[in-house]
Amino acid sequence: MKLNTEEIKNLIPHRDPFLFVDTCEIIVPGEHGKSNKLFSANEYFFKGHFPDNPIVPGVIIVEAMAQTAGIVVSYKLKEYKEKSVLFMSVNKAKFRKPILPNDQVLFEVRFINSVRDVYKFEGTCFKENTKISEAEFSAMIKYK
Repeated sequence: MKLNTEEIKNLIPHRDPFLFVDTCEIIVPGEHGKSNKLFSANEYFFKGHFPDNPIVPGVIIVEAMAQTAGIVVSYKLKEYKEKSVLFMSVNKAKFRKPILPNDQVLFEVRFINSVRDVYKFEGTCFKENTKISEAEFSAMIKYK
């Protein structure tokens, strides 16, 4: 199932300028998904990170992976209208190459495990089939 920006907004609360996913493909609901993001030259953070050498901050790369995982899990739980995803931890983060203005990137996430309402995922970021970064992260997902 391929989701566009409006469908994504129905699953997670993030909005511009803090939504870092343009489209998301749900491969296995709750477990595996891929998202895309074109980081345009007009992104707000490029003005200060860094003016003479703009690159996407690592925290935004990790946030995009976490948003992708949030979409994958929220898609599985879509029958629950009231959901909140609370980021808890990030581990094993590695950044190998920079993401520059106008780069198109792919984020891929895979479920590792869950204990009660805490979900742990691993994420990887690619640019033109080259691994850019990776991390493990967890979030608490509350739903009614």
